[in-house]
Amino acid sequence: MINAIITAGGTSSRFGRTNKLLEKIHGKEIIKYTTEKFDLPEIDRIIITANPAIMDILDGFFNKNPKIKIIEGGSTRQQSVYNGLQAAAGCNYVLIHDGARPMISKEIILKTIETVKTKKALTVMTKTIDTIKEVDETGKIIRTIDRTKLYNTQTPQAFEYNLIKDVHEKLKGQNFTDDAGMAEYLGLDVYMVEGDYKNIKITTQNDIAIAREYLITHKVMN
Repeated sequence: MINAIITAGGTSSRFGRTNKLLEKIHGKEIIKYTTEKFDLPEIDRIIITANPAIMDILDGFFNKNPKIKIIEGGSTRQQSVYNGLQAAAGCNYVLIHDGARPMISKEIILKTIETVKTKKALTVMTKTIDTIKEVDETGKIIRTIDRTKLYNTQTPQAFEYNLIKDVHEKLKGQNFTDDAGMAEYLGLDVYMVEGDYKNIKITTQNDIAIAREYLITHKVMN
């Protein structure tokens, strides 16, 4: 059994006065784009860990789909994911995805599902294309970092359920923002699946303009 946890517990403080997940692009809310990508035959249940302020709204969006469950998120992303893991008890594998990444493709989701069955812990990533420099507290450049082995982390991240549940229980009460990073912190092997540069996380109003172009046909490399 495979479950997907979609995190929707943030306050959108960097976005503006409204919750970014309720922002409409071409007449459809961001959270709907994201959730619909995971509504696949291969995924048995979709758990949305929501900010309490929007739980009723999300329930109105998805209450006709028995596969989708809305639960209350926590005060941090880590707590929200742990709440989702508790709701996913009994599954074999779990995918964890940011609700604010509506441009994820079904192709990558399916590749993630197949890979986690052998690798047990992985994250979607894209190769870093910018030159990266290390800078000290005065603003002085210390060095240019070799980018040939550098990758940018995205979601979904996928895990064998018992593995990531154990990781969260061992690190409970901390404030990690990345589940793969939690597994790495405990010395576990985490692998990568090649991602897509279009799979951006919507954080600011400027990101909406980018998403509007990517979602112009309501499709992203399906």
